[in-house]
Amino acid sequence: MSTSEKTHIFITGVTGYIGGSVLSVLLSHPRVKSFRITVLTRSPEKVVPLNSLGVVAVVGSNQDLEKLTEYARNSDVVFACADSDDLQAAKAILLGLKKRYDETGKVPILIHTSGTGVLSDNAAGDYATDKVYSDLDIPLIETLPKTQPHREVDIEVVAADEKGYVRTYIVLPSTIYGIANTSLVKLGIQNPYSKQIPNLIKASIDRKQGGVVGKGLNLWPNVHISDTATLYITIFDAAIRGPGEAGHGREGFYFGENGEHRVGRISEVITELLFEVKLGKSAEPTVFTKDELQKYFRGARSLGSNSRARADRSKLIGWKPVHSVDSLWASLKPEIEAIAEIQNN
Repeated sequence: MSTSEKTHIFITGVTGYIGGSVLSVLLSHPRVKSFRITVLTRSPEKVVPLNSLGVVAVVGSNQDLEKLTEYARNSDVVFACADSDDLQAAKAILLGLKKRYDETGKVPILIHTSGTGVLSDNAAGDYATDKVYSDLDIPLIETLPKTQPHREVDIEVVAADEKGYVRTYIVLPSTIYGIANTSLVKLGIQNPYSKQIPNLIKASIDRKQGGVVGKGLNLWPNVHISDTATLYITIFDAAIRGPGEAGHGREGFYFGENGEHRVGRISEVITELLFEVKLGKSAEPTVFTKDELQKYFRGARSLGSNSRARADRSKLIGWKPVHSVDSLWASLKPEIEAIAEIQNN
């Protein structure tokens, strides 16, 4: 198959937790030989190991707007897996995809990363909300103000689809958990750790005591990293089949969740586990002070808010997550052991 006949794919964020996991699954795709995959990395030393996987690695970042535009312009599909709040990067990618449409007459595809943080409130851990969002309930999603996390970029992405020059699909993972175990991790290319739970563990180790935000009553959905990656590929497969296979644009929101937890329960389990290995003074979490919340998490939003979501659309198009909330609880001990080892070194 000649290069011109292949599906040209461009991926940002491939050395990250999500992007590396997406690339890993894409490399084992049944049609991988028909793909020409270009990836962006900030690290020149990662170019050779990435190339060894059969992809074309180029040095750059979300700040290199002209590069984003140029590589998007040469792509049939773009996976945007870097900073979900970078409006200028999103605009640069969309500009490139518009140029591709103008030059070829073919409508390219953008699979953009957002997150269920867009649904978050200001509960500060003190209550659970009854408000639950389904990714099929577009009118409810559209009530979210532009000031919500990720929302401004999501609106820009949807607007581009409405103009007709690109089909857009927005992936909204929830609390992602699990240590990534991909070919990229083994090569030292990819960060294997999530943010939300590891940040809570790091803060608890640093203060020598497990902590909780407020009363710990707030609720969040969760999803394993490997299920997150397969969600992207499920959307990709549907999008490649044609515009009628999966909702896009205004109807192109796909939540990544397969369970729900009380965030305070994560604090409690982490605290118990830290106490067992003498990294905490007590088996009961103490409340993070306002100063601690700012120091460790830049405020109470990430661990104190409610974000309740149901992945109805994601499952409707054939996504079949295999990890339930039981996997979340089982993941905490290995996560603590790995982070404690890193901090000791």
